[in-house]
Amino acid sequence: MATTDWGPLDRLAELAQTLAGAWGGRARSSTTVGQERAILRLFGVHGLDAAGRPLAGEVADRYIGHDRSRLASGIALPFTMALLEYDVGPQQLALDIASGAIDLALEAELLRQLDRRQVAEAEAARLSAAALARVDANRTARRELVGLLGDAPMPWIGTTLVEPVIDAALTEATDRIEDGVDLLRVEVPVGRELAASLADAGLETSDWHRLESGPYDRRQDPDTTPAGSQRGLAELRSLLDEEAANRRRYVRLATAAPPLAAPEQAVVAAFERVDLVDADPMAEIVAGGVDPDRALADHAFAHRLLRRAGTSILVGAGPLVVAPDLASGVPSDAATRSGRALALQLLGVALARGDGLSADRIVVGVLPRWLTDEPDPAARAAAEVALRRALLADHPLAFEEPEGHEAAETWPFVLSGVLPPGAATALVMRKPGAGSMRASVAGSRAAVTVGAELASALGARGLDGVALEHARGVVAAAIQTLERLADVGWRSVLGEAPGGGERVRIGADAVAERSEGFDAIPRDLAPA
Repeated sequence: MATTDWGPLDRLAELAQTLAGAWGGRARSSTTVGQERAILRLFGVHGLDAAGRPLAGEVADRYIGHDRSRLASGIALPFTMALLEYDVGPQQLALDIASGAIDLALEAELLRQLDRRQVAEAEAARLSAAALARVDANRTARRELVGLLGDAPMPWIGTTLVEPVIDAALTEATDRIEDGVDLLRVEVPVGRELAASLADAGLETSDWHRLESGPYDRRQDPDTTPAGSQRGLAELRSLLDEEAANRRRYVRLATAAPPLAAPEQAVVAAFERVDLVDADPMAEIVAGGVDPDRALADHAFAHRLLRRAGTSILVGAGPLVVAPDLASGVPSDAATRSGRALALQLLGVALARGDGLSADRIVVGVLPRWLTDEPDPAARAAAEVALRRALLADHPLAFEEPEGHEAAETWPFVLSGVLPPGAATALVMRKPGAGSMRASVAGSRAAVTVGAELASALGARGLDGVALEHARGVVAAAIQTLERLADVGWRSVLGEAPGGGERVRIGADAVAERSEGFDAIPRDLAPA
């Protein structure tokens, strides 16, 4: 892999692998409140409580709260103990816990008796097996449906749905499929835990404003069902299958979840046959302000379940890291920013591989979103493509259109010029438009066709000039980023709190090493 013209690529890859290996083991042995919510969802808890709050979250909050010891031992066995004690189903038990009628702390005490514990473990194993059977059935259904209908030619052209509620989103999805779109991405609403964390930090989000004014049950107002909720995604999946049958070509469904949502979204993806999930723990840490231990543990759980489901993940081209610039007071150049992004992307990919996902299931973003705003964007883009082709050769690539009017005008031409040959590119994401996207989709396919023909006609091309200089700067900055992460830790990319020391990060109080003998993660989700 080593390329002397660009720098020591072998050294870069080795640093990422070493760091990911050290972090991944710890992440897989940890649990979070997000994982515990996800386990309840696996067991059959879904929907909202009587006050309109997510039921799995309310049950987890009532039992775990801020108690690290309860978090470490997990909610699975107390919950299954209560199922046996009260002889009810998971959904009814969850509603009773949310209402305060049942206290799981009492059931946890029963687990001290060996015979009762063994019965609870057997029930947890049964519920897990039933959940995994549903996951397996969806994986099989995807394979058979693609075989029956046929697949869209790669790269797939995708876009993000704009409408936030399901009724309008269904209409929008129908229009987009008629426009020729092959993949529809849905943004998942902010969860209650993140909303509370943001509120504590003095930030606002509109997703939970109704809860502050009193009980509210969305089930009584279907017009407000979010498109990114489990119910909304189930309806979208059904519509996409129907439209796919009409056009005789499979249509993919993707989700982009906010921070702290990875475990639950993995369950939803596995249950509702979501084909692609944005799963980038580095973006959560850098851009989302999430505690590193929390993000890594959440995504380790999600990776294992998504692997079982046959769902692909998208790891973006890397987050924008500016903390070192703020500390020094000197802005960095484009190559340095891109190098930091590449370093973190390599970590995200290595973590997913360590959790058992194969390279063909990890789609990697190619161009950082800010790159088209830099001087000589096409030359720099050529360098970014070449580096990822060298470092991540077995992974399908994704090109995502950046924001901004000027960037949007330049981007299709850049795409056509730097698109690699063959089937390496899996996805081209276009920005959603207010009207028809037929012209945008046709333009994307034309850019892909021209780019592929040129790549085939011109053969292997080297980097020179601005592109070569950019590649060298990216590799040097990426190596420095990983070396400093290994030596100094996360404050090298996140910065220090005022007065020095580590910053308080979102979710830091809701992650713990799992207690021995209380492993609530089903064994079938563990890495092979």
